[in-house]
Amino acid sequence: TTRGGGGRGILDAVTPRITCRVLVGRETELGQLRDALKRARADEPRTVLVGGEAGVGKTRLVEEFGRIAEGEAARVLVGHCVELGEDGLPFAPFAAILRELLRASGAAVFSGYEQELARLLPELEPAGPAPALSDSRGHLFEAVSALVERAAAEGPLVLVVEDLHWADRSTRDLIRFLVRSVRRAGALLVGTYRSDELHRGHPLRAFLAELDRVRSVERLELDRLDRDGTAQILGHLLGHEAPASLVEDIHARAQGNPFFIEELASCADRPGCGLPDNVRDLLLARVDQLAEPAQRVLRIAAAGGNPIGHRLLAEVAGVPEVELEAALRAAVAAQLLVPDARGEAYEFRHALVREAVHDDLLPGEHTRLHARYAAAIEARPELVGAERAPAKIAHHWYQAHDHPRALTAALRAAAAAQQRYAYAEQSQLLDRVLALWDQVPDAADRAGMSHLDVLLAALDAAVDAGNLAQALGLNKTALAEIDPEAHPQLATRLLLRQAKLLVQLGKNDGRAALRRAHELSTLVSDGAKRAELMAKIAAQVAQTDRETGARLAQEAAELACRIGDPAAERCAAITTAYSDAKLISAERGLAGLARAEEIARATGDRQSQLCILINMSDLRYEVGDYAGSAQIAESGLADARRLGLARTNGVFLLGNLAEALVALGRFDEAEVRCAEAARLDPPGTYALLWLVQRAQVRLARGVPDQTVSRALAFLAKPYLKPAFRLPLQEIRIHAALAAGDLDTAVKAATAAVQQPQLADESRYGWPLLAAAARAAVSAGDPRLHELVRAAAGPMPAPYPAQRAYAAQVAAELAARPYPAWREAVAAWRADGQPYPLARA
Repeated sequence: TTRGGGGRGILDAVTPRITCRVLVGRETELGQLRDALKRARADEPRTVLVGGEAGVGKTRLVEEFGRIAEGEAARVLVGHCVELGEDGLPFAPFAAILRELLRASGAAVFSGYEQELARLLPELEPAGPAPALSDSRGHLFEAVSALVERAAAEGPLVLVVEDLHWADRSTRDLIRFLVRSVRRAGALLVGTYRSDELHRGHPLRAFLAELDRVRSVERLELDRLDRDGTAQILGHLLGHEAPASLVEDIHARAQGNPFFIEELASCADRPGCGLPDNVRDLLLARVDQLAEPAQRVLRIAAAGGNPIGHRLLAEVAGVPEVELEAALRAAVAAQLLVPDARGEAYEFRHALVREAVHDDLLPGEHTRLHARYAAAIEARPELVGAERAPAKIAHHWYQAHDHPRALTAALRAAAAAQQRYAYAEQSQLLDRVLALWDQVPDAADRAGMSHLDVLLAALDAAVDAGNLAQALGLNKTALAEIDPEAHPQLATRLLLRQAKLLVQLGKNDGRAALRRAHELSTLVSDGAKRAELMAKIAAQVAQTDRETGARLAQEAAELACRIGDPAAERCAAITTAYSDAKLISAERGLAGLARAEEIARATGDRQSQLCILINMSDLRYEVGDYAGSAQIAESGLADARRLGLARTNGVFLLGNLAEALVALGRFDEAEVRCAEAARLDPPGTYALLWLVQRAQVRLARGVPDQTVSRALAFLAKPYLKPAFRLPLQEIRIHAALAAGDLDTAVKAATAAVQQPQLADESRYGWPLLAAAARAAVSAGDPRLHELVRAAAGPMPAPYPAQRAYAAQVAAELAARPYPAWREAVAAWRADGQPYPLARA
């Protein structure tokens, strides 16, 4: 990526603090240029015209292509058009090209054409009086054409003319002549231009249309980068993988324009970073060139959002239709607004232009315009559509600083968002209600609910949206507002959620909150609610104490059965199945989950169904049914998205799916699923669901990257579940071995294998022991050797993968390794995972 164009352009006065020097997202376009050069070498001269908006990366693409072409023995000559208008410096890019050729090859290359070419390059003028020349440009054009053919005969030649949108008529005429006259193979002409500069009467429009009819000419339009391209640029600029939230924010604002991505990245370390001053000035420069009526309409449109419907804009602008259309026509001609295909709405060509214009509003103007929009949409919701109206009204009243109306509008919009499962939007709106609560004297009356009711609704929305840190803060506030003894049911529910959030954020195991929740649950008078709460307590207790969890689940199941409450039965069945899987067998757990799934389906509880699918795919993996695990995980993804649970349950399913794909040896597919999960920006330890899988794939492929260090950073958390902690310890050992750091590998392995209760986690314990055994052998460390052997002794191996790992550990430690490794190969062959089989 780079800033657009050479010469003194609109972007050239801006100097970003950091610049990405790696070409991102342009593999296809680079391939087209290389193919054009290949065809020019073998067939006939070619011309490629590279277009795109300012800052999209045309120059960077051509520079990279030039570097490659020079590496393939081609000569690359570059000239720039200058922004001096139609009557400006004629032939400027060709004068620069000839001067570069003179500097590289000497005057001899111009032999026979000095007098003609001296009109472009005065230093070629021979001594003494020159013979008379015709005033016709034909001699000059023929001389340039012959020189190009002569240079191409000596080797492949690439002529680059930058910024054709500034080209004078003479330059365009010479290019037109060369395109049609140069016939020697080996010559490639590349021109770049800014598509957003080409207003309707721009002379380059007709020029391009004419060249489009020439067989040897092809167009190459550079689009903006997609979200992944933005993420790659930010990763290169920041030196590490950018957080998904930062990628989303910058991509939404820069809209894939590399120049703007770089500029916004320069202040990425500052929360709430606005537009850098240089970018704001750049964006407003074209706005300032408009007449005042057009500028006024742009300001009104900027307050309305992007896109803005014509009818809504007309309603708020309050000017005669003829004046409005004239102003809009000027804005469209200036390439600031773009009408949609149906002619019903306008969109700012770039979101940052809207942001800059909106930020430039005067305070009173800002308040007045947003109030107008809010009133207009309240009166006629059809102006934005019934579905969008509540959120739009809430936004505009808030921006108008009308706190009472903003509060009630935000509550209505939050309710509408909840109905669409748009929990992130609902969470933001309810957070706004809470922020406005103390600024509205009669807030409770206006809202029709208490502060605690709003707090609990905001808590539920934050959890569903995956905003765990925010949810924990809201949970603590809610607990502080109630008397637990007077409201045991609500207090128990809040304590349960607190325990779960603490675990998910890696703060502690939540046991203290669970103990208090269990005490309060006995005070709940409603038997069905008490049974459901007991089942949920059992599910969380089972994460750290399986036997106690199983006992509590059985008590909850018996109570639910006596009462006949489906919700309580379902919760108890899920917990019992999970406990059975860990204490008895995965097969027993799968059977119990199948029964729980039937109950959930019969009662229409789709969220519980998702939880069941997560557990079923996990257990399928454990018993070695990797294809079945992948299929089950895949089947739940659509529902997770539909229910607005993509960042929580959806990430669990994606993690399970990626894990199964890794086991099946389908690493590329696993990486795709990990990337999909990463884009969701999973909160807290949810991020480990994809980080662990990607780190393991990168290590297996021998290309460890920042994913590995990012995953290992989670080991600094005060608490991690064994299902996360043990794989991370395994990754730390493999990463140290990959780096040749045997001391770190041995230290990490020694600490890991001496953990208490390692044998209780055989699924994750065996891979960890295999990594530790490899470290012991690689380092020749007898103490670690014996520690691994001692830890392996009591470790159960009930399933194929665990038996294969056990055989692998035995082979690593064996005095006679060959027969032991043959047993490991047979065990891995029985399990079916191709990667560990190949290693064995």
